[in-house]
Formats: sequence, structure tokens, C-alpha cells
Amino acid sequence: MEYDRIDARILEIVQKNNRLTSETIGELTGLSATACQRRLKRLRSEGIIEADVSIVSAKAVGRAIQMLVLVTLERERSDIVDRFKKAIKSSAEVVNGFFVTGDADFVLYITARSMEDYEQFTRRFFYENPEIKGFKTMVIMDRVKAGFAIPIEPPSED
Repeated sequence: MEYDRIDARILEIVQKNNRLTSETIGELTGLSATACQRRLKRLRSEGIIEADVSIVSAKAVGRAIQMLVLVTLERERSDIVDRFKKAIKSSAEVVNGFFVTGDADFVLYITARSMEDYEQFTRRFFYENPEIKGFKTMVIMDRVKAGFAIPIEPPSED
């Protein structure tokens, strides 16, 4: 996956606002709308742009309880890891999941309507899974920053 300086500028722009038209992005990058559309299509097809999303307030949609959960598996066998990754992907409560190094095997960002809902989730998702050794929950008191923007480094011109 390669990109040039113009692609880098497009990536910076769409990370801040993915609802801009190709015409507007083109004006900001010095491209025609058609050239901009071609580049966006290529960036998406090559997986450089993974998704176009809106960041929704969990509180605004009734999911006021937010947690970060550190999960430790019983063993780090590939089949166990793969099964847990699949469980993460199929759970609506798990907003983000990361397979990590360190003391825990996974870090999950989870939302719930209430602590009672979260308790029910833990029973279903963690306690009923014999491959989970343990988990630690950290309740989020305040979301200070939310986003998916990655710093974009323009490629060096060799």
C-alpha cells in the first residue's frame, strides 16, 4: 500500500470530516473532483481507508456506562485467541477490541445502559467462557477525546 503527498493530504482532510464532497476535497488539494474521486476509491480499495464512520455519543443513545476491560485468557493458544476474537466481533456491547502484549491479552472498550446490564454481560461473555482466566474492569469517568484520526506522514521524496 503506497500513497503520495496528495493522498496524504486527502487522508488528513477526510479524517477530520468524511462528509466533504469530492469538489471540496479537490479544491483543498489542487485536484479536480474526478481525480479526487479516483484517489479516494483507490485508497479505499487498497485498505488505506478502512471505513467511513460517524462517532456517536454513547451517552446520547442511552449507553451511559463505558468501560475499558483487560482480559486474560487461560492459555495463549491460537485456537483460543481466534475464538475470543470471533466473540469480540460478534458482540454489540464491545465497541473496540485489541489483542495486546503485556499483563492482559485483550483490551476491550464496552458500553452498557447500566451497571446491571454490564453485570449481565459479564456473566454471559466472561464467566460462561472457560477459556477466560480473568478480567479487570475500569469504568470510564469522562471521555476526554474520541476519534480515529491517525497522524499522516507524507512519504519522503527520494
